[in-house]
Amino acid sequence: MDNLLRLRLVVARYGEMDTARWWNTTGLLGSYGTAVLRRGFPRTHRFAQARSVFSVAAHRCEEIFNPPACVTLWRLPTSVEEEFEARWEHWLDNAGAWIPFFQRLEKLGGSSADLASILRSFDLVTEDDLERCTRLRRSAEGRAVALPWIFSGQAEELRLLALGFTRGEPGAPAVPYARSAEA
Repeated sequence: MDNLLRLRLVVARYGEMDTARWWNTTGLLGSYGTAVLRRGFPRTHRFAQARSVFSVAAHRCEEIFNPPACVTLWRLPTSVEEEFEARWEHWLDNAGAWIPFFQRLEKLGGSSADLASILRSFDLVTEDDLERCTRLRRSAEGRAVALPWIFSGQAEELRLLALGFTRGEPGAPAVPYARSAEA
């Protein structure tokens, strides 16, 4: 679950308006968001920032591409989402351990680096993942990126759901998805 949180955080930050312009938050996971929310949530403001951007990113992705019986980075099978939610309290209780990660994440605003390089620099994807990602293609209408398997919850699949966003363009995200085994 920790790696899923990290993947979501990096993609969420990268998709903000001050970087890829995919969803309508501007630097909420950056220093601006920290300054705004720190006063009201002194210990957990970074997780409040994350929760907000996750909601906006999930909503935007559903607007762009929302196929039935599929999973995305923002809409995983119920069992995974429930486990993720259950872990949230643990992260809040250990918020201090996450400070270095969030501080590094804040600095991504306006970055000229591509998402794949950023995910690699955070050590969230492997060279094999990057190679597999080169075979992923945008759909004909440009709104989605299909992963060629039924989602089973493996770590590699989560990494590729994040990496699939690299097929998007500034201002025009492409939503990576996989067919769900729960269908």
